[in-house]
Amino acid sequence: MDISATVKNRFENHEVVVETDGDIKVVQLSAKPTGYGSAVNGAEVLLLSVATCFCNDIYREAALRNIAVSEVKVVCTGEFGVVGEAGTNFQYKATVVSDAPPDAIDALIRYTDTVAEVHNTLRKGVRITLINA
Repeated sequence: MDISATVKNRFENHEVVVETDGDIKVVQLSAKPTGYGSAVNGAEVLLLSVATCFCNDIYREAALRNIAVSEVKVVCTGEFGVVGEAGTNFQYKATVVSDAPPDAIDALIRYTDTVAEVHNTLRKGVRITLINA
């Protein structure tokens, strides 16, 4: 899959577009009250990415096991300190509502943790390369 995210910002206008294999989606994020930049910070979006990945993957993995899931809640937290310092203490908790037995849901959650792609990418470590224009 080829995936991209684009942010374009100017005074009081914040545009966010994500794309996967040509499927383009516009994401609504407000500009900061000052008019420049995003009202949502990058750390929040990073944690949202982890939570979203796990949520989507729970439904995927549940379907493969014929487990009906009626609700998923994922809370992801982390700590960020001074400017330029990497975040630490990343954790998440998932709650899955289903009629399946509790041990089946626990196994589903634990397995999904091992195959969640964003989680595995971050666990492996990521090289970020600035491409000069």
